[in-house]
Amino acid sequence: MPEGHIIHRLAGQNFRTFGGRPVRVSSPQGRFADGAALIDGRTLDEAEAHGKHLFLGFGDAWLHIHLGLYGGFTFGAGPAPAPVGLVRLRLATDDAYADLRGPTTCELLTPAEKDAVHLRLGPDPLRADADAGFAWRRISRSSTTVAALLMDQKVLAGVGNVYRAEVLFRLGIDPHRAGRELTRPQWDAIWADLVALMHDGVGAGRIDTVRPEHTPEAMGRPPRVDDHGGEVYVYRRTDQPCLVCETPVRTEEHAARNLFWCPSCQRR
Repeated sequence: MPEGHIIHRLAGQNFRTFGGRPVRVSSPQGRFADGAALIDGRTLDEAEAHGKHLFLGFGDAWLHIHLGLYGGFTFGAGPAPAPVGLVRLRLATDDAYADLRGPTTCELLTPAEKDAVHLRLGPDPLRADADAGFAWRRISRSSTTVAALLMDQKVLAGVGNVYRAEVLFRLGIDPHRAGRELTRPQWDAIWADLVALMHDGVGAGRIDTVRPEHTPEAMGRPPRVDDHGGEVYVYRRTDQPCLVCETPVRTEEHAARNLFWCPSCQRR
């Protein structure tokens, strides 16, 4: 599932492509035909993201999209060709188009309904209005592991498995620690690192978390090859040597997701 930096990139790309112009909206697949008809021809006024939720504003109607595991956008220049495959949503102008396939959610919301989605989400490190203290109040009272809490979108929005694993490694925090065992300075460091790493991810379109001294060039090692891209410390590096201490990276199923960590660098 795309992490929050990708959704923020999509918000920007949609607005750069269609913002301030009337947009033809359709649903070639037919599953969103009624909703598409209601905003067809309207101007795209706003585009924003909160965690893994994308919102495109057409006047008093908000198009709400959650990609889930299988959703994705395809952008193209020029007149839109005949749709291929199950295109849930097509946005088009005379010189550009975007097709959305396979989302978990594609629906129209009123402003009040959009507000309700925001209220059920935790703070997003990529949003200027994020309240890190809100997440801290929930984490500091919880007996749940910090690894699980960082993935709980009601606690913190937009953080996925890669950022979760990497920020805990970078700060030397055992992922099995309970949230209430964290100190406030540790939480502040987690938040600051997430803000920095995720903003870098928006710009680069990939997740890079290694410090300069651990890049392939600095260490004389081959670049990482993975469909997620980016240079990382522990994510999907099971049994490979830690880039810092050479201890084999461990993995386990944790709260229904794969958890990656270094047992030496992240001692309890």
